[in-house]
Amino acid sequence: MLSHSLRTRLSLVGVVLTLASVTACSGQQGEDPGSDSKTSESQADERSEAKIVSSIRPDAEGVDLERRLKLRVASGTFETVQVTGPKDLIVKGQFSADKTRWVSSSQLQAASSYRVTSTAVDANGLKNSSESVFATRALTLDEQTYPSFVPVDGQTIGVGMPVIIRFDVPVTDQASIERHLKVVSQPAQAGSFHWISSQEVHWRPQNYWRPGTDVKVNADIGGVSAGNGVFGQKDRAMTFHVGDAMVSKVNMDTDQMRVFRNGKLVRTIPITTGEQPKYTTRSGTKVIVEKFRHKRMNSETIGIDPNSADGYDLDDVEYAMRVTYSGEFIHAAPWSIAQQGNSNVSHGCTGMSPANAEWLYANTNVGDVVEYVGTDKPMTLTNGFGDWNASYDDYRAGSALS
Repeated sequence: MLSHSLRTRLSLVGVVLTLASVTACSGQQGEDPGSDSKTSESQADERSEAKIVSSIRPDAEGVDLERRLKLRVASGTFETVQVTGPKDLIVKGQFSADKTRWVSSSQLQAASSYRVTSTAVDANGLKNSSESVFATRALTLDEQTYPSFVPVDGQTIGVGMPVIIRFDVPVTDQASIERHLKVVSQPAQAGSFHWISSQEVHWRPQNYWRPGTDVKVNADIGGVSAGNGVFGQKDRAMTFHVGDAMVSKVNMDTDQMRVFRNGKLVRTIPITTGEQPKYTTRSGTKVIVEKFRHKRMNSETIGIDPNSADGYDLDDVEYAMRVTYSGEFIHAAPWSIAQQGNSNVSHGCTGMSPANAEWLYANTNVGDVVEYVGTDKPMTLTNGFGDWNASYDDYRAGSALS
């Protein structure tokens, strides 16, 4: 029989052998101590070789609006590129044929943040994604030009009304701006832009608008270069509707105005026009520019001293419809009823009886056409809405893109 002390020592040896056995089993069933480094090497081997580079560094600020965002990928090709600006506006762009490059085509907006997200894939099919942001610089008011429209949004106008876009700061790169102007009509009608000046461009259809036409005008010029360090201030749009074709024909030899609605004669009005040769009324195609129920008329505005023998200062001329910037109106002229229909005695305006003037005023829209014949003094393109006093070919030659 073993002694107590010997049994104790043998028990301890068994425990030690048992622990050693457990430790040995754990070592055989566990991972290789070097497996962590092998796994890291394997993951590194699986990294995509496609590297994406941007022409605008990440987090850049004060980026110029004329910059084009250019992305390229080395050792791979692009799968996707998305660039978003203010209000999640998508910046358009194009891939190269081999899809190793992408270049933006949309103009950047001033004082705006942009996010660039892209994905490329290498020859082994491994993907690499990139995301960055940048911000454009703000512009001073002197560096921005704002577009305003005539007619106003939602207005019903006559068939002779041109689309007029005016700019508060001159446009020297007219082609750049015109590329971002668009007039769409329903039904569709051919037409052209024509620059009246560096601050005003018109669009007219080839022929008078068709009655009932709906028109939408877009000036998508926000951030677009207008030349000389000036950019479009913002995008704008408007719509208008074309009413009946009200075309009046004035014969200054017979002193009669014939009014046609949609091609049908609806009224013949005795009139008087400018005394010749001193105040000859212009011949040509005129368009109603604006209407006044009452209008003060002072001869000083057309270069005549109101205190002279030919001068006048009338406080309350009724039913006045402007047809030229130089001062020709159609209006009620109760003082010349005896001459209406037989002689020309005005200072250049077209006068008629109050009753006829009231009727015409009520049936007239801004943009209605008045065609004058009978004198050798011509109407000009820029004296009012004179857009119809040029052939369509000549008018179209005034486009910056012609």
